[in-house]
Amino acid sequence: MINTITDVVTAALPINSILQGDCVECMKSLPDGSIDLVFADPPYNMQLSDQLMRPDHSIVDAVDDEWDQFESFEVYDAFTRSWLTQARRVLKPTGAIWVIGTYHNIHRVGAIMQDLGFWLMNDVAWVKSNPMPQFRGVRFCNAHETLIWAKRSREQRSYKFNYQSIKAGNEDLQVRSDWNIPICSGSERLRNGPDKVHSTQKPEALISRILVACSDAGDVVLDPFFGSGTTGAVARKLQRHYIGIERETHYIEAGTERISQVEPAPDESLMPINKPQRVSFNALLDLDLIQPGQFLWLEDRSAKALVRADGALNYNGMFGSIHRLGAELLKKPSCNGWDTWFVDNHTTGEFVSIDDLREDARKLLGLRGNVFMAAKRKSKAKQ
Repeated sequence: MINTITDVVTAALPINSILQGDCVECMKSLPDGSIDLVFADPPYNMQLSDQLMRPDHSIVDAVDDEWDQFESFEVYDAFTRSWLTQARRVLKPTGAIWVIGTYHNIHRVGAIMQDLGFWLMNDVAWVKSNPMPQFRGVRFCNAHETLIWAKRSREQRSYKFNYQSIKAGNEDLQVRSDWNIPICSGSERLRNGPDKVHSTQKPEALISRILVACSDAGDVVLDPFFGSGTTGAVARKLQRHYIGIERETHYIEAGTERISQVEPAPDESLMPINKPQRVSFNALLDLDLIQPGQFLWLEDRSAKALVRADGALNYNGMFGSIHRLGAELLKKPSCNGWDTWFVDNHTTGEFVSIDDLREDARKLLGLRGNVFMAAKRKSKAKQ
């Protein structure tokens, strides 16, 4: 059942499918403001003119595909400007984009992004723990690629960043902008006999970190350079929707088969850890969730306090906040008043904690709520 404007837009999209054709033309078929997140791994324009040889004179399997060939920097820049323009158009007002590249192209891409109005949030160094050596010995070993994370504009205030989730997975430390992740190898690397299916297949761990950090289950992720389908495979695993765009039939076939074998992760493993946005006790009065003159009770109803119009509580002539007065009555140095005080909800008649009413206030104000409280309510409703 379609319940919201977001659902209507999503239903009109070719979600969980691969569009074959030119990325710019395919993106033109997508509605304005319909995509939550774009991940783009565009051609790097590496300008290789000769074969790369190892010291033993064997040939290096380098990126020399036709799709990475451009006549000049001007042609490449025009192509970049065209696809980025469409990517920005299809992003939601709260959307964001990630673009990956090497020193061959990422600086040109970044400048064009700024010219088009994107606002850069971070550049991230994907540090390869097992990079290809620099066989000629004429420069440093290229051991990293650069990712740019940007929102649609400088004025955009809201975007998704599951800070607490990725921090918890990093042993409660902030995740830095240098990511040590091996290149794609072993069983994850798609092969057709001894040959790689795709020369620049990215590791799933890299895409997974981006999707966990900057999207939620049910979001729509667009990859305009779908290749062998890494974004689609990770999106399916994390219960995101994907839209891929790819020109080459053999990549589409490989990606389709790959994605079909992915089992989505269970719901309970995907809930983001985000701190709920702050709501004051006075907001409950402002929204008429609690009224002046109403009583708050300790959970066992052993004491009650009158709610004053200014948001303070009055217990037999003792005045204080929900936290201070709660601590006094419980004979503790401090307490969380939101968990301490309960109320007879004048709307439902239930005896609930004021923390329940705070969640209602967040909904009414359009603020981010407490996911654990939401899960608790959902479980209670099923009982």
